[in-house]
Amino acid sequence: MDQDQSSSQHSLTLYNTLSRSKELFKPQQPGVIRMYVCGMTVYDYCHIGHARVLVAFDVITRYLRSQGWQVEYVRNITDIDDKIIRRATENGEHYTELTGRFIDCMHEDERTLGVLRPDQEPRATAHIEDIIKMVQTLIDKGYAYAADNGDVYYRVAKFETYGQLSNKNPEELLSGARIEVGESKEDPRDFALWKSAKPEEAHWDSPWGAGRPGWHIECSAMTKHCLGDTFDIHGGGPDLPFPHHENEIAQSEAANGCRFVNYWMHAGAVRVDGEKMSKSLGNFFTIRDVLKKYHPEVVRYLLISSHYRSPINYSEANLIEARSGLERFYKALRPYGQVAPASVSSLGQSTTYKRFVDAMNDDFNTRVALASMYDLVRELNSAEGEAALKIAAELKALGAIMGILQVSADDILQSGSDVDEQHIEAMIEARAAAKKARDFAEADRIRQELLDSGVVLEDSREGTSWRID
Repeated sequence: MDQDQSSSQHSLTLYNTLSRSKELFKPQQPGVIRMYVCGMTVYDYCHIGHARVLVAFDVITRYLRSQGWQVEYVRNITDIDDKIIRRATENGEHYTELTGRFIDCMHEDERTLGVLRPDQEPRATAHIEDIIKMVQTLIDKGYAYAADNGDVYYRVAKFETYGQLSNKNPEELLSGARIEVGESKEDPRDFALWKSAKPEEAHWDSPWGAGRPGWHIECSAMTKHCLGDTFDIHGGGPDLPFPHHENEIAQSEAANGCRFVNYWMHAGAVRVDGEKMSKSLGNFFTIRDVLKKYHPEVVRYLLISSHYRSPINYSEANLIEARSGLERFYKALRPYGQVAPASVSSLGQSTTYKRFVDAMNDDFNTRVALASMYDLVRELNSAEGEAALKIAAELKALGAIMGILQVSADDILQSGSDVDEQHIEAMIEARAAAKKARDFAEADRIRQELLDSGVVLEDSREGTSWRID
């Protein structure tokens, strides 16, 4: 690790949902970050809200590693729960066929969006023994009880700091809680750690009878297995602080007898044209729906153009704006397609890089970091020779940290049109022939015809290129 990376590590701050404030980050082990992010429940295609979480923590991981941190990134898969069982039953297939199919689809969506795979990707069904062991520990300590219906519940009243993450008062929760038909809770606030199996349902043997794990206990068991009793960062989507993460704290700290997580991070919600995304409102978009119309980097750029904690509005107007912003980078880089990204270690004396690092060390402020990259675009547009090559290499290096600027300029500038590329190239050749024959009126006519269809021609010493306006 060089001196600049060491300095960067000591100035990293992040917003901790638990304390509701920004804090200077102090790892358990110098130079090492252990991070767990709640992943998908795999019964359907991933939607744009999932993409927000995937991309946010991908950028965070990329940046931390660029600063010399050794990151152990774990993101789980929930491959057994009520929704999965219900969907598999509706489809008339075994639940493993359903989950296997959608895990493959999730990985495909990740690759398309440029999201790197986590270091560990534990699945709930592979940790049943760990789950049963933790449930038994909670029973032995008096934090859980086996009901007469075969379920096992967590005793919320016994955990004195319940509600600390979501800032909810346990007594207030009591007024809104209720016991469903078939439940045998001591207290309406208690939640299931183990659910008895219904006939023909997927199940595992346990000391309390055949059943399957509750949703919350899965993550407590998997984090313990993958990262230990206490780790640095726990992340997830905006809907998870309560009850999921609140219940994880209660389970893990009661079972392990120590602090569970030091820093909690939650991505902001995705709204669609200003409204909450919902299938009932008809504004629900899967990642695949979006990618049918927009280049993956355009979608990724939209997701990183706002601070990860801020709500983001998904709309046609914002996607068009995102495409325009991304095009500014690619237009500047187009003449330097063969330039390789600079090594991050070589950027220490760059004023722009320092601004970029300051922004990212301030709770991963990608919005401000991108603004520093636009400063490089302005420099690149007025630079020449070796100076231009150096700026282009720096811009590509920062783009790699953000997970953008990873394709050729033409992939972006020529995407998003129904115009036949072969037809465009033929028109460019016809225009070149007209100019050679000094038929400038015909050459101008061809340029205008293409422009009317949204195709902009750009002449340079290297020839004529085109882009979609």
